[in-house]
Amino acid sequence: MAFRTLDDLGDVAGQRALVRCDLNVPMQDGEVSDATRLRASVATLAELADRGARVLVLSHFGRPKGRELDASLAPLASALSDVLGRPVRFIADCIGADAEAAVAAMAPGEIALLENTRFHAGEEANAPDFVEALAKLGDLYVNDSFSTAHRAHASTEGLAHVLPAYAGRAMQIELDALEAALGAPQRPVAAIVGGAKVSTKLDVLGHLVGRVDHLMIGGAMANTFLVAKGVSVGKSLAEPGMAETALDILASAEKAGCTVHLPYEVVVAKEFAAGAPNHAANVFEVADDEMILDIGPAAVEALADALKTCATCVWNGPLGAFEIAPFDAGTVALARIVAGLTASGQLKSVAGGGDTVAALNHAGVVDEFSFVSTAGGAFLEWMEGRVLPGVAALETM
Repeated sequence: MAFRTLDDLGDVAGQRALVRCDLNVPMQDGEVSDATRLRASVATLAELADRGARVLVLSHFGRPKGRELDASLAPLASALSDVLGRPVRFIADCIGADAEAAVAAMAPGEIALLENTRFHAGEEANAPDFVEALAKLGDLYVNDSFSTAHRAHASTEGLAHVLPAYAGRAMQIELDALEAALGAPQRPVAAIVGGAKVSTKLDVLGHLVGRVDHLMIGGAMANTFLVAKGVSVGKSLAEPGMAETALDILASAEKAGCTVHLPYEVVVAKEFAAGAPNHAANVFEVADDEMILDIGPAAVEALADALKTCATCVWNGPLGAFEIAPFDAGTVALARIVAGLTASGQLKSVAGGGDTVAALNHAGVVDEFSFVSTAGGAFLEWMEGRVLPGVAALETM
């Protein structure tokens, strides 16, 4: 995939750069409780400002129905200023005469945060008149928000068609990492996919079997595959109605030459509670009153052996009920194995999705993977092989 980056920009001194960031951050008592997304925007905003552009930050916040005070981006101006280490002014709208006058008064190198784009219905509708109103404020457009790239909104996709469009540094890093994971990866490639339901990851699994060499399935969704193969899983969470679909996925994998790894050893308990009595068992030995809550240590070792033969790994979803000990052990152990292989240079590792990031943080290895995406829906849709409108709009011939 080819797209223009900030390296393709010429002299931008005095030009107005509309930069789409994702500042939809968690707030508590009026303060930002997690500044990860703010920090992700620093490289692009600082570079453009240092090059003399007038930098205009666009973002949504929440799901307001019109102009709602508690969804205003005004409180984020100071928080963004803190992470940037330079002033950020606030402009009380993102379109209109007042906004245009405020932008015109900015000096080269200044940064301003515009009001919530979702205060206008034209944002989510990608309405041409709203796109045009936004474009009046800028000379060029930079998309630095992969996490919203799956939405064809005015500020995420529409602007790229009416202004010279570029990928920001965070977007560039993300796209390069994803290309290295599934676009043009070093082989063999392993995909670790966990989670509760096959139904929510059906498109992911269907896409991956034709793209990877090893598909490692964990979490409760693995139980559905076991049921499809005639294995009794006791009281475990499963989707018997998806058994035929699971068999179709296994057949597609076999046809594509993809090895599917299902856990042959699992950790079972009679109740889902912290510290509940549990034991490892062969999948054919799960009692009727037991539930599978994690993969067993022998299954972890088997996956580790396969990963040691791979050059690339992409991970989405935990392998067990990682929120409650001791059923986090399988996910933690495999995460540390992937981190170790990455550190040794044997493996390029890319992970993403909310639960995945939480699990890797829990394992203490989130900084040891090659790349970890904080995007939720966009990462999942990328794994499904879907076209992301915000990315497609940046592509060049």
